[in-house]
Amino acid sequence: MMSDIGCVHPFAGWDIAALIEARGRQRGAHPALIWVPLDGPVRAWSYAELADAVARIAGGLAARGIGGGDRVLIHCENCPETVLARFACAWLGATALLSNAHLAAPELARIIEALRPRAAITQPSMAARVAQAGGGLEWIAVTETDTTDAQSGRALASADRFSRLYGEPLPRRAPDPTAPAMILFTTGSTAAPKAVLWTHANLLWAGKVGALQQGLRENDIYQVHLPLFHVVGFTWSMVPALWAGATVVLQPKFSASRFWPTALAQRATVASHAGTDGFLRRQPVPEHAFRQWLFAWHDPERNAYFRLNGCTGWGMTEMVIPAIAGDASMDQRVLSVGRPYPGYTVRIEHEDGSTVRPGETGHLLIGAVRGLAIFQEYVDNPQAMAEAFDARGFFRTGDRVTLHEDGWIQFRDRVKDMIKVGGESVSASEVEAAVMSAGGVAEVAVVARPDAAYGEVAIAFVVLQAGSAADPAAPARIAEHCRGALAKFKQPREIIIKDALPKIGNNKVNRPALRELANNAVIAAAASRR
Repeated sequence: MMSDIGCVHPFAGWDIAALIEARGRQRGAHPALIWVPLDGPVRAWSYAELADAVARIAGGLAARGIGGGDRVLIHCENCPETVLARFACAWLGATALLSNAHLAAPELARIIEALRPRAAITQPSMAARVAQAGGGLEWIAVTETDTTDAQSGRALASADRFSRLYGEPLPRRAPDPTAPAMILFTTGSTAAPKAVLWTHANLLWAGKVGALQQGLRENDIYQVHLPLFHVVGFTWSMVPALWAGATVVLQPKFSASRFWPTALAQRATVASHAGTDGFLRRQPVPEHAFRQWLFAWHDPERNAYFRLNGCTGWGMTEMVIPAIAGDASMDQRVLSVGRPYPGYTVRIEHEDGSTVRPGETGHLLIGAVRGLAIFQEYVDNPQAMAEAFDARGFFRTGDRVTLHEDGWIQFRDRVKDMIKVGGESVSASEVEAAVMSAGGVAEVAVVARPDAAYGEVAIAFVVLQAGSAADPAAPARIAEHCRGALAKFKQPREIIIKDALPKIGNNKVNRPALRELANNAVIAAAASRR
């Protein structure tokens, strides 16, 4: 049931190329993409210019032998070329392989070896890394746009210029919404990243339903600063904006010092945030044109601080868009992520498979049509597919959530973030909430550390707010607060102050790295006692 959508496909006769061509015809002169680089002039493409550029790059790719079913690696930070290239691949029936721009050469080499792209498109500062990783690539094209200060690889002589990919416009192929379109990677916060295959229908669903979720309008200006190689920046932000015929203002990356100047200059009305809004709280809020931001959970105090509406969403790379969502039209519960969105069936279960009752916390499972509302598959990974879906076809998210009496759902933590202290289950998010409530804390992440007596104990890594950063008594103060807020077995065994927490994609905390730091601290302490 979860993989069969019947005889007539919801997007029959359509694919991404059809959408781009239609918007080029319907919204021709309207700005589609505005590029605001770190340095240099702002550039803009109308919808007609965007459609023409995509068709011409598709023609150039075809002239180089790229065809339907081929894969092209796109290894870039946010830039105009990554937008044009991924849509050009979709136009001609190839699959864009979107890798994290921060991967090291050995990590990239494993992706290239496993997924076998024929060619690569990258930026000057990453070209040498791609060449080192991809011995089997037929060619590498390098963009004119660079978005990093790194100098390595700027003079890769064997690479072509991206501008040489422009050819004669390629006519659209016969649309097949079930065909592969793009491959992204999970963030790998709890395991090795998996290659997630999205179909054309997945992207069309993201556009149509994502625009409905956020109430996007054709006169909206969507400021996109999150990475386009992750779900929030691309299918939660850019793709819904293009479906709505709105304008995307694209920045290379999030910058607290550049966000507001760009927003004011471009009169942005919508944006998405994945932890980045916290950095903006350190600055005054100017008179802006924003009407709405997309967040992970509902916080009316935050919305009032920024003077805008907030919509919310829970999702994963596999979900394409938020499967659980809320918006300003609802009387939403504080800290909730939303309610199940039409097209998704939500189950919340105990360990034994029984359904939770209101007020209880359990494992979140999502049912939806594969290749439409959720991803098609993990590429060449049948074991991961078997582990991901239960016998009824529901996707095991690995998240724990609470179902409240009023129907709102609140995220608790990842299943793998649970800490077993002397046989008791401790929620990392509960400990984090207690630490945050101590005051003076900007960020916190709690992880498990092996312990000879209790099996595991909680370790809190804390980033202090600017005014508290030089306070040597902060760990003791936070520990004292936790003693009054948490049962003894839940209290963090150690509080470690850091200047910053390590991050992976979408500004997520790199918990494996913190676990390693916590373990290394124990090893070092043991060695010093010898």
